[in-house]
Amino acid sequence: MEDPEDIAYWQRIDARITTSGRLEPGDPARLAALGVRHVINLALTDSPGALPGEEALMANAGLAYVHLPVPFGAPDAEHFEAFAREMNAAGSAAVHIHCVRNWRVSAFLYRWNRLQGMDAARAASLLYRQWDPATSDHPDAPAWRRFLAGE
Repeated sequence: MEDPEDIAYWQRIDARITTSGRLEPGDPARLAALGVRHVINLALTDSPGALPGEEALMANAGLAYVHLPVPFGAPDAEHFEAFAREMNAAGSAAVHIHCVRNWRVSAFLYRWNRLQGMDAARAASLLYRQWDPATSDHPDAPAWRRFLAGE
């Protein structure tokens, strides 16, 4: 099956990891058909575009599901540590990570990729496909710059 690039802000990181923004009700089955086995959601339940009943939809598609809500203006080390634990727990299984616009996810994966030994330029190029907190005028961009710096 080809990647469902019509999913909002879709991005394939490698053979194991895919990311996106918000999901639609039919997307869990599409992810399962793609070979995904674990889904990590970094968005808040009340984020604009959040998928109602997401946990049940994932279960119905046979996907392990973890919700790690990260307030957009306040990502921190504890959020990242929980994320790293879930990535480790997934082992070699295919993982899909999403939020609303793939901004949270791209920043978390930047840090994850660096932790896994990916060089900074490659990790940054994956981040920049979604956004660049260093140049963004979003009011919460400074929080993400600190997060990316490991603060």
